[in-house]
Amino acid sequence: MVEKMTGLPGLPPTRLITVERLKNSDVFGNLPPVTRGLILANVAVYLLQQMVGDPMIVYLGLWPLGTASVYGGMPGFQPWQVITYGFLHGSVMHIFVNMFALYMFGGQLERLFGPRRFLNLYLASIITAGLSQLAYAAFTGASPYPTIGASGGVFGVLLAFAMYFPRQTIVLLIPPIPMPAWLFVTLYGALELFLGFSGMEVNVAHFAHLGGMLGAWLLIQYWRGRPPFGRRR
Repeated sequence: MVEKMTGLPGLPPTRLITVERLKNSDVFGNLPPVTRGLILANVAVYLLQQMVGDPMIVYLGLWPLGTASVYGGMPGFQPWQVITYGFLHGSVMHIFVNMFALYMFGGQLERLFGPRRFLNLYLASIITAGLSQLAYAAFTGASPYPTIGASGGVFGVLLAFAMYFPRQTIVLLIPPIPMPAWLFVTLYGALELFLGFSGMEVNVAHFAHLGGMLGAWLLIQYWRGRPPFGRRR
């Protein structure tokens, strides 16, 4: 049992997202370096998982604080896991959905922010998602199973996309409902909150997804010199 951070919770695999009438159509061209590197790194790690097996999750998955691994009783949580868990995935569909979303939205953001800031935003979202999951697991006494997946970073990217391209049209493939990016992300955030509290969708780290969005928002507010941070000098 592994708690996955899925890119699009509550929807079947066919209900992926796409962007309609992109103002910057070159998003489908050559990807900028960090977005491309993150996708390649995630794919490489997933392929390594298939060769190595459980030890990858034992050492790199995010284990709850104070718990031992269920894989042979080895030590569970380690500090590096708040980053490494974000490069592990549980299935082909799991990594496909996350990397598809990163491909669709990451390139446009990286062109806006630049490589360094975009990488900072992605990693900050991964870390805050991981910390949120640790806090949730400690508060609820969750079962000692690891969390894996890049969705914390992906949800941070989605939040940033909605903040900087709020009127960009996003369309669900099934059903084909167009909506502005700000509305799409708001609805997904509300859905995550509902699913997190209701417990209707098990084995999905909903509060980690929200933590990824929170991390991206905090970093953007810091860059802008807005509350809860003071004006940057």
